[in-house]
Amino acid sequence: MPSTTSDRLRYAVVGTGHRAGMYVSALVDAHADTGEIVAWVEPNPVRAAVHEARVAAAVGGERPVYGPDDLEKAVAEQQVDRVIVTSIDNTHADLVSRALRAGADVVVEKPIAATAEEARRITDAVAETGRDLTMTFNYRYSPRNSALREVIASGEIGTVLSVHFDWALDTVHGADYFRRWHREKVNNGGLLVHKSSHHFDLVNWWIDDVPTRVFASGGRRFYGDDAAHSRGYEPTAGEKTLNDRGVDPWALDLEKDPYLSELYGPEAQAHDGYVRNRSVFDAGITTEDTLGLVVEYAGGAMLTYSLTAAAPWEGYRVVVNGSRGRAELEVVERGSVVFGEDGRAVLDPSFTDAFAADEVRPAGERLLVQKHWERAEEREIVALGAGGHGGGDALLLSDVFVGRDDADPLGRAAGFLDGLRASGVGYAGNRSLESGEPVRLADLGLGVDLG
Repeated sequence: MPSTTSDRLRYAVVGTGHRAGMYVSALVDAHADTGEIVAWVEPNPVRAAVHEARVAAAVGGERPVYGPDDLEKAVAEQQVDRVIVTSIDNTHADLVSRALRAGADVVVEKPIAATAEEARRITDAVAETGRDLTMTFNYRYSPRNSALREVIASGEIGTVLSVHFDWALDTVHGADYFRRWHREKVNNGGLLVHKSSHHFDLVNWWIDDVPTRVFASGGRRFYGDDAAHSRGYEPTAGEKTLNDRGVDPWALDLEKDPYLSELYGPEAQAHDGYVRNRSVFDAGITTEDTLGLVVEYAGGAMLTYSLTAAAPWEGYRVVVNGSRGRAELEVVERGSVVFGEDGRAVLDPSFTDAFAADEVRPAGERLLVQKHWERAEEREIVALGAGGHGGGDALLLSDVFVGRDDADPLGRAAGFLDGLRASGVGYAGNRSLESGEPVRLADLGLGVDLG
């Protein structure tokens, strides 16, 4: 666990793509007094050099780069206390379990692993070593999600009977999963594991319950060369070009984003052949883009969940039905896909208010609570400050790198079991998609009692 003394922990960052940036920034800025990066573990020297240059400019010195096969060597030689794993999902099992056995604690990005079989490897390593594993579920820290947790935990809507959760990814953010490595399900377990584990964790945390059985339906309905196109869809000229600048709304121009260009441009591609901006209508895409689940919980509640990755707006709606009333949370992160003056759209709508001016579907959030035989009340959602997810990212990073002297009444910090419960819904969902039958999480072979 993070030290609460003046001692600084020594960190190795495993995987130096875009996701690593949040942790690197924290350790050279807000949390530089709690820890320092002493090594990179990354097969692509160009991507490692991008982050190294940033750290060197901030704190000086030079940190060595190790290949993934030399993870244990990096831990030993650099006396690493904690390893931060932000690599491709299907590498988590190998890298996390090896880091634990090498004598380091681990901070791992969701999901904990791409498949149940891979997650079992981590379960075994945790049991064998007794070392600490921290999951980073940043959605818990978003003020709107914390506000809903407070309402449910207060008991004012009574015992939770059912939850409906509808998540819409638009044709900027959603499409981006189909441009990069996420397009191949073998890399990440599909969106049910990679993306939806965030959402399943939220529900598990909101209602303080454990999922037990999952039934799933869905598939790839929009992206790829044989989905929407196979049903006769052909983009018109107007759809291909959004404005007179000739912008293709389906394309990502890396040159328009200096940071992404550094990480994934031609120089980086020359080392490993990875192309960050492929066509969303390519052949060979295996990740589903349209999904629906029914999830049963140990306490008797039921979740109905839907995910679409090709919506015209971005956001989500949550309805929680209780024995005494109902809570409803609606979040519009982007009311429509709009391209700016430079001809490109922002990939992550949580970091911009550029689309708040939409009059019909303005960006914003609203939490309603209505008890039986009473009028609905709107509850205030208080932003924590600047930064991603209404300041929630900063609070998450504080928990990860500093820890707490007192208990968080909302229990936002996530651990090993939380990661397994969240990803377990996705693993069970994937098995249900294959078999057409409901799947119990207890039958996944995770090697631990999720209750």
